[in-house]
Amino acid sequence: IPYETMDMDFMNLNQSAHGDREYAHILSRMRKPRKTVIGYWKDEKTQQHIAVWERVCAAWADAQDCLILRFGDQMNNVAVTDGDKVAAEQVLGYHVDYCPFSTVMQYFDKVNDADVTALVHDVYFKQYTVKDELKDESSLAYKKIWNAAKAELTLRLVLEAFGAKGFTTNFDDLGQTDGSHFDQIPGLASQRLMADGYGFGAEGDWKSAALYRTVWVMNQGLPTGCSFLEDYTLNFNGENSSILQAHMLEVCPLIAAKKPRLEVHFLGIGIRKSQTARLVFTSKVGKGCTATVVDLGNRFRLIVNDVECIEPKLLPKLPVASALWKPMPNFEIGAGAWILAGGTHHSCFSYDLTAEYWEDYAEISGIEMVHINKDTTISEFKKELRMNEVYYMLNKALC
Repeated sequence: IPYETMDMDFMNLNQSAHGDREYAHILSRMRKPRKTVIGYWKDEKTQQHIAVWERVCAAWADAQDCLILRFGDQMNNVAVTDGDKVAAEQVLGYHVDYCPFSTVMQYFDKVNDADVTALVHDVYFKQYTVKDELKDESSLAYKKIWNAAKAELTLRLVLEAFGAKGFTTNFDDLGQTDGSHFDQIPGLASQRLMADGYGFGAEGDWKSAALYRTVWVMNQGLPTGCSFLEDYTLNFNGENSSILQAHMLEVCPLIAAKKPRLEVHFLGIGIRKSQTARLVFTSKVGKGCTATVVDLGNRFRLIVNDVECIEPKLLPKLPVASALWKPMPNFEIGAGAWILAGGTHHSCFSYDLTAEYWEDYAEISGIEMVHINKDTTISEFKKELRMNEVYYMLNKALC
């Protein structure tokens, strides 16, 4: 306020009475959800809040024509990987289609051998750390890398042909053994496709595939990276208790602390128990945020947890990509609240996104959000879940 020179004209041209108060009242009267940013528009803090909203809006727009292809069905007896696909399209915009592996194999047979060899030599061997013995074209390891590259090119062709933005896989469905098929789980392909922005969910988890695509879009231009992850193993160690985030193969190299290593190791999971190519690395150290969406039957719930990736430990007998993190506010409360909320074992993680992004996303989509952070207590979190049950039951009835 220019106190010395302010007159009636200046006050009328710079008023908040109608510009924000009246407009806000109209939106409230109409029950219109929105984000409110308070601050001078040139201030960095104000611009940051607006930038968060803009990134979420871009991701929301992207989701409205987001096709996820399911190569195979969900993993048997794993409820959290499934959900109401019709409701998901109605509420979140995602469209989920099944794509039989026989269709995938039609594209597999179209892949040119020269293109596969070029991908191996001009991309894999240049972008990643690779031991010399893996470059021996007469070795089984080289053949496995070559086949993994063919699987990547196949999936790219399928996704481009259908206009899909994400996909899921199932380790029990990789094509027929008596015809064209993948000779290994396409883990390397999934890792590299995630880095390029394709949503991915393991074991048929189409909600995670769609959500990862949304995370990747929000994350564009931000420096530290994002990935699909799984709560694999709990590390009970007193105040230093943590959770090993990993998967059989499929962790995105965008979160790698150093150049990933391209390796080939035996994988005894799924229909193809064989030597399997994969990128091996550990994640960067730093704070981040992970999220998942669960289907509660009458609504979708977005669960968000602030986490801190800590210095990883060596895993000489577990050659997979991994992260080691402490959920906020600590291991017991963070993991406990996640479980109380019905959280999945898969989640979509980013170093760069914060809970503010997810709050805006939940506001736009009209879904429930619960946030587990440094201030969370189990007793208050239980109360929030109970209150939300009542709110969303009444809200649906009123609508």
